[in-house]
Amino acid sequence: MRRTLIFALLLSSFTTLAQDFSRQDSLRGSITPERAWWNLTYYHLDIEVLPEQKAIRGTNTIQYKVIVSSDELQVDLQAPLRITKVTQNGRELDFRSDGNAHFVRLWEKQMPGEIYEIIVHYQGKPKEAVRAPWDGGFSWKKDSNGADFIATSCQGLGASVWWPNKDHMYDEVDSMDISVEVPEHLTNVSNGRLVRTDHHKEKKTKTYHWAVKNPINNYGVNLNIGDYVSWKDTYKGEKGDLDVTYWALKVDRKKARKTYKEVPRMLAAFEHWFGPYPFYEDGYQLVQAPYLGMEHQSSITYGNGFQNGYLGRDLSTTGWGMKFDFIIVHESGHEWFANNITHKDHADMWIHESFTNYSESLFLDYHFGKEAGQEYVRGTRTEIGNKKPMIGPYEVNYGDYPIDVYYKGGNMLNTLRTIINDDEQWRQLLRSLGKEFYHKTVWSADFEAYISKTLDLKLAPFFNQYLRDPRLPVFEYFFKDGNLHHRWVNTIDTFDMPLDITVNGNKMRISPTGRWQRSAMIGESLSVDPNYYIGILKSR
Repeated sequence: MRRTLIFALLLSSFTTLAQDFSRQDSLRGSITPERAWWNLTYYHLDIEVLPEQKAIRGTNTIQYKVIVSSDELQVDLQAPLRITKVTQNGRELDFRSDGNAHFVRLWEKQMPGEIYEIIVHYQGKPKEAVRAPWDGGFSWKKDSNGADFIATSCQGLGASVWWPNKDHMYDEVDSMDISVEVPEHLTNVSNGRLVRTDHHKEKKTKTYHWAVKNPINNYGVNLNIGDYVSWKDTYKGEKGDLDVTYWALKVDRKKARKTYKEVPRMLAAFEHWFGPYPFYEDGYQLVQAPYLGMEHQSSITYGNGFQNGYLGRDLSTTGWGMKFDFIIVHESGHEWFANNITHKDHADMWIHESFTNYSESLFLDYHFGKEAGQEYVRGTRTEIGNKKPMIGPYEVNYGDYPIDVYYKGGNMLNTLRTIINDDEQWRQLLRSLGKEFYHKTVWSADFEAYISKTLDLKLAPFFNQYLRDPRLPVFEYFFKDGNLHHRWVNTIDTFDMPLDITVNGNKMRISPTGRWQRSAMIGESLSVDPNYYIGILKSR
């Protein structure tokens, strides 16, 4: 039987190479016994940044509520930074270190239901970012006037690369204060709202005090230090007035004022699709940074060169990617998916990136129409590899996730929207996610179950195929003796997604399975709705 591929794909068996994980991976990536017995309630990160030495020093107050009594607590801090001491109620505590995990021995009996705190003192020269934000740490840069331009980024690498904390995604702190001391000619911008600024004339420094009222994940915490100017705006949003603050280097303020006008357009689109901005209490800030950008909560960092596209390039190659500033739209989309709804384990990175990738399409949909958005997301398929499952191994701080969590994930969601075939139902689903999982951490399985229940669809085979299997589903068909023969191949055994096709100009929905099916239908011309992300194979 001769076969012709209509959609480029490889029908082959995929071999997933075993990845070795170290003890440090497990200590970072699992809910260890020394983490499980206490729940975070509050942080106060209080540090001094020393640009000339590329060093930091300070403390983090870690407040927690006891779930079950224990006497050893895990704190994470990565070398070359070092903990100098840990105290509780003024008493210095002993601790032992196992790589980047540090186990603090508590003297006071820890009573279930009670709240305690420890203060971790630390100092040193933190890891310097090589290619921020992908290889994160501290970025020690200079602006075009020679002034210090400093920032942090740490997704995947972990916030413990620059401050001591409970460095696992499952437990978000309820609120946080951030105090950063910098040379007096510089400004520090962090998350939440600026409460006050203290001047230290003798030291010629200033301390900026920021307050975060909402739960925040560790990698969402940041500092940005530079010769900044700022201006404010108010966005009339679904929950009332949202305070918006823009930060740019003095040398770039004119370009920034023009580019940052993208923010109200972004907020309008995303509140329409996803519901109210999740952090009205903390406001929204857009902050110029010395790297491309990052979704730091309520403090989105920006370094896209004040131009549309992704560094001036359309990732979709359709032209639609040049209609918006990619970093402002994408990184702000993470306020809903990553910061509001946060995965419990890095293995479920698709929850962050697939929805945020699709937010780019929805931005275009809102401002330019549905076909613009769908053409854009279809255009990103050239970036998909289909070589590794989107969901990786759990409890090992998995960071080797494929780029498919972006582009394949976005196309998977566009496929689901096409199956639903009701744009308002789709919108209400997206908005309900923000309500159901408001300020929560989630497992993929719980997220999938909620979507299936809300849509009243049996989506387990759909999610298992697209999330847990690397292969692209292929629709195989042929016409013979007045019948259309069709089936799914290159799939898991239970895959049974419906499909919208057109035969000789007549549109219809069929329900292929892994077995050959036959429908009375005379024709030679068949097309599939292009918004399904599948391969197509005509056999004859």
